[in-house]
Amino acid sequence: MKESASEYVYKLRMKVRDYECDIEGVVNNANYQHYLEVARHEYLRTIGIDFLECTANDYIFMVSRIEMRFKTPLHGGEEFDVGLNFKREGVRYIFLQDILRASDGKTVVNAEVECIALHEGRIAKETPYDAKLSDALGTLA
Repeated sequence: MKESASEYVYKLRMKVRDYECDIEGVVNNANYQHYLEVARHEYLRTIGIDFLECTANDYIFMVSRIEMRFKTPLHGGEEFDVGLNFKREGVRYIFLQDILRASDGKTVVNAEVECIALHEGRIAKETPYDAKLSDALGTLA
Protein backbone atom coordinates (compact mmCIF):
# COMPACT_ATOMS: atom_id res chain seq x y z
CA MET A 1 0.00 0.00 0.00
CA LYS A 2 1.28 3.44 -0.87
CA GLU A 3 1.53 6.53 1.26
CA SER A 4 -0.78 9.47 0.58
CA ALA A 5 -0.83 10.93 -2.90
CA SER A 6 -0.42 14.61 -3.55
CA GLU A 7 -3.18 14.57 -6.19
CA TYR A 8 -6.44 12.70 -6.28
CA VAL A 9 -9.03 12.16 -8.97
CA TYR A 10 -11.66 12.99 -6.32
CA LYS A 11 -11.65 14.57 -2.88
CA LEU A 12 -14.55 14.88 -0.43
CA ARG A 13 -14.60 17.11 2.67
CA MET A 14 -16.42 15.68 5.69
CA LYS A 15 -16.74 16.41 9.41
CA VAL A 16 -16.54 14.02 12.37
CA ARG A 17 -19.83 13.72 14.23
CA ASP A 18 -19.63 13.27 17.99
CA TYR A 19 -21.44 9.92 17.98
CA GLU A 20 -18.66 8.48 15.78
CA CYS A 21 -16.18 8.83 18.64
CA ASP A 22 -15.43 6.33 21.37
CA ILE A 23 -15.01 6.99 25.09
CA GLU A 24 -11.46 8.26 24.46
CA GLY A 25 -12.81 11.01 22.20
CA VAL A 26 -11.33 9.63 18.98
CA VAL A 27 -13.14 8.24 15.95
CA ASN A 28 -13.92 4.55 16.41
CA ASN A 29 -11.94 2.54 13.86
CA ALA A 30 -15.02 1.13 12.11
CA ASN A 31 -16.20 4.61 11.15
CA TYR A 32 -13.20 5.16 8.89
CA GLN A 33 -14.61 2.48 6.58
CA HIS A 34 -17.87 4.46 6.43
CA TYR A 35 -15.94 7.59 5.40
CA LEU A 36 -14.13 5.66 2.66
CA GLU A 37 -17.41 4.19 1.40
CA VAL A 38 -19.18 7.55 1.29
CA ALA A 39 -16.32 8.99 -0.79
CA ARG A 40 -16.40 6.04 -3.22
CA HIS A 41 -20.15 6.32 -3.72
CA GLU A 42 -20.01 10.10 -4.17
CA TYR A 43 -17.17 9.76 -6.67
CA LEU A 44 -19.06 7.16 -8.70
CA ARG A 45 -22.08 9.47 -8.72
CA THR A 46 -19.92 12.26 -10.21
CA ILE A 47 -18.99 10.00 -13.15
CA GLY A 48 -22.61 8.98 -13.72
CA ILE A 49 -22.84 5.71 -11.79
CA ASP A 50 -25.67 5.47 -9.25
CA PHE A 51 -25.73 2.59 -6.77
CA LEU A 52 -29.53 2.39 -6.73
CA GLU A 53 -29.55 1.99 -10.51
CA CYS A 54 -26.82 -0.65 -10.34
CA THR A 55 -28.79 -2.64 -7.79
CA ALA A 56 -32.03 -2.27 -9.76
CA ASN A 57 -30.17 -3.79 -12.74
CA ASP A 58 -28.87 -6.64 -10.54
CA TYR A 59 -25.27 -5.42 -10.49
CA ILE A 60 -24.02 -5.52 -6.93
CA PHE A 61 -20.71 -3.76 -6.32
CA MET A 62 -19.13 -4.98 -3.10
CA VAL A 63 -15.88 -4.79 -1.18
CA SER A 64 -13.92 -8.02 -1.52
CA ARG A 65 -10.81 -6.89 0.38
CA ILE A 66 -9.74 -3.86 2.37
CA GLU A 67 -6.40 -2.93 3.91
CA MET A 68 -6.16 0.10 6.18
CA ARG A 69 -3.22 1.69 7.93
CA PHE A 70 -4.07 4.00 10.79
CA LYS A 71 -1.61 6.87 11.19
CA THR A 72 -3.21 9.38 13.56
CA PRO A 73 -6.73 9.73 15.01
CA LEU A 74 -9.51 12.16 14.25
CA HIS A 75 -11.55 13.78 17.03
CA GLY A 76 -15.14 15.01 17.28
CA GLY A 77 -15.83 18.11 15.20
CA GLU A 78 -12.67 17.86 13.08
CA GLU A 79 -12.95 18.29 9.33
CA PHE A 80 -11.14 15.90 7.03
CA ASP A 81 -10.78 15.08 3.35
CA VAL A 82 -11.07 11.67 1.75
CA GLY A 83 -8.85 11.53 -1.33
CA LEU A 84 -9.44 8.84 -3.92
CA ASN A 85 -7.68 7.32 -6.92
CA PHE A 86 -8.61 4.06 -8.61
CA LYS A 87 -7.52 1.50 -11.15
CA ARG A 88 -8.89 -1.64 -12.74
CA GLU A 89 -7.13 -5.01 -12.52
CA GLY A 90 -9.07 -7.82 -14.16
CA VAL A 91 -12.46 -8.06 -12.47
CA ARG A 92 -11.29 -5.95 -9.52
CA TYR A 93 -11.87 -2.24 -9.06
CA ILE A 94 -9.11 -0.98 -6.76
CA PHE A 95 -9.61 2.26 -4.86
CA LEU A 96 -6.55 3.88 -3.30
CA GLN A 97 -7.90 6.17 -0.62
CA ASP A 98 -6.46 8.44 2.03
CA ILE A 99 -8.12 10.29 4.87
CA LEU A 100 -6.36 13.57 5.62
CA ARG A 101 -7.03 15.94 8.51
CA ALA A 102 -8.13 19.25 6.98
CA SER A 103 -6.45 21.50 9.55
CA ASP A 104 -2.91 20.32 8.83
CA GLY A 105 -3.12 17.86 5.90
CA LYS A 106 -1.77 15.08 8.11
CA THR A 107 -2.51 11.55 6.93
CA VAL A 108 -5.03 9.82 9.19
CA VAL A 109 -5.59 6.61 7.20
CA ASN A 110 -4.20 5.01 4.04
CA ALA A 111 -6.47 2.39 2.50
CA GLU A 112 -6.56 0.07 -0.46
CA VAL A 113 -10.07 -1.15 -1.19
CA GLU A 114 -10.72 -3.90 -3.73
CA CYS A 115 -14.24 -4.19 -5.08
CA ILE A 116 -15.93 -6.61 -7.42
CA ALA A 117 -19.27 -6.61 -9.21
CA LEU A 118 -21.73 -9.46 -8.92
CA HIS A 119 -24.42 -10.08 -11.53
CA GLU A 120 -27.02 -12.75 -10.94
CA GLY A 121 -24.90 -14.06 -8.07
CA ARG A 122 -21.69 -14.45 -10.08
CA ILE A 123 -18.61 -12.28 -10.43
CA ALA A 124 -19.17 -10.05 -13.46
CA LYS A 125 -16.30 -9.81 -15.92
CA GLU A 126 -18.04 -6.83 -17.56
CA THR A 127 -20.78 -4.44 -16.49
CA PRO A 128 -22.86 -1.80 -18.28
CA TYR A 129 -20.93 0.75 -16.19
CA ASP A 130 -17.46 -0.16 -17.48
CA ALA A 131 -17.49 2.52 -20.21
CA LYS A 132 -17.99 5.28 -17.62
CA LEU A 133 -15.25 3.79 -15.46
CA SER A 134 -12.91 3.50 -18.47
CA ASP A 135 -13.59 7.12 -19.41
CA ALA A 136 -12.78 8.15 -15.85
CA LEU A 137 -9.59 6.08 -15.92
CA GLY A 138 -8.64 7.77 -19.18
CA THR A 139 -8.72 11.15 -17.46
CA LEU A 140 -6.09 9.88 -15.03
CA ALA A 141 -3.53 9.13 -17.76
